[in-house]
Amino acid sequence: MAKGIEDVQSYLLKMDLRSEEPREGIWVLSGLDGIDKLVITLAGPVLVFRVKVMELPHRNREALFRTLLELNANEMMHGAYGVEGDAVVICDALQLENLDYNEFAATIDDISLAVASHHSRLGKFKDPQTT
Repeated sequence: MAKGIEDVQSYLLKMDLRSEEPREGIWVLSGLDGIDKLVITLAGPVLVFRVKVMELPHRNREALFRTLLELNANEMMHGAYGVEGDAVVICDALQLENLDYNEFAATIDDISLAVASHHSRLGKFKDPQTT
């Protein structure tokens, strides 16, 4: 088992997070406040964190994109908002070489905090029929 995998598994246990590992090097976390699934992927020398925040709305996209850029510039400690397919996501990456528990935990905490604290600001852009 690779060192990066062992580190992630021990950090998840230490944080007492519910996770499943559908394939080696991919963890799906559940049970985080306001987050359906946080996916962590081992990708070469980096650990990638990704969470879907919302579906991309059909209207007011320019205002949404401006809001996302403002949040990236002013409020995102770890990671950044982006668009992937038809979804708004938060992504972050950590170097495995320097990975430690505090950095790992801070990344998950900051992503969780961003989803919770930005919910009302981003929720106004959702299409009426989406949840």
